[in-house]
Amino acid sequence: MPASATQAAKQPQQVRRMFGRIVRRYDRMNGLMSLGMDSRWRRHAASAARPEGSVALDLGAGTGDLSMELARQGAAHVAGTDFSPEMLAAARSKAAAAGIANVSWTIGDALHLPYPAETFDCVTNAFLLRNLADLPAGLAEMARVLKPGGRLVCLDMTQPPPGLFGAFYKLYFGRLMPPIAGLLSGDPAAYRYLPNSLQGFPNAAALSALLADAGLAQIELRTFVGGTVALHAATKPSHG
Repeated sequence: MPASATQAAKQPQQVRRMFGRIVRRYDRMNGLMSLGMDSRWRRHAASAARPEGSVALDLGAGTGDLSMELARQGAAHVAGTDFSPEMLAAARSKAAAAGIANVSWTIGDALHLPYPAETFDCVTNAFLLRNLADLPAGLAEMARVLKPGGRLVCLDMTQPPPGLFGAFYKLYFGRLMPPIAGLLSGDPAAYRYLPNSLQGFPNAAALSALLADAGLAQIELRTFVGGTVALHAATKPSHG
């Protein structure tokens, strides 16, 4: 299926309801599906954003793990933004339990961000991009709210590489994981959606090109787990 058709099939209201349903088991399922590696990936993402002293936006904040990691790594303030009220309620509770007070939680649509241009020193997202109905528009919005010289960091799954490992990963991610995750989570439909969201999603090189199209520069790429998880970092050029 072409990328445009795949993204058009992602109805925002349906995706919002799905994430609202799975919030209670979301963190546990992330840990299980990533074999416990997702926390480390988020630490790398936060570090790539260079948050020390910054005003940061964590978009698609979910239950708040990356937002709180930005705060732990020295951000002056973090705006954790998501379109799921249920996810943000869980994030607020986690931040309060952890004693993290310099994160605010805001409902917002990634395609129509509720912030003025050039507001943030860094913008991050983790496992958001595959859920956007219009990926280029989402990246353009992230670039719009980023200050000149600021950093955009994107962490997400990516297309597996060719070869034996890539074939095994497709089997695991596309066939083995969804029914197991569906059984453990009690929501089979949500975990059928997960591998389907990767269909038509650009590979790591193509995503780098989309970041350049959004006006960003100095694009860096790091991959994990045999090239199946990608961490992109880019800088918004300064004026003039």
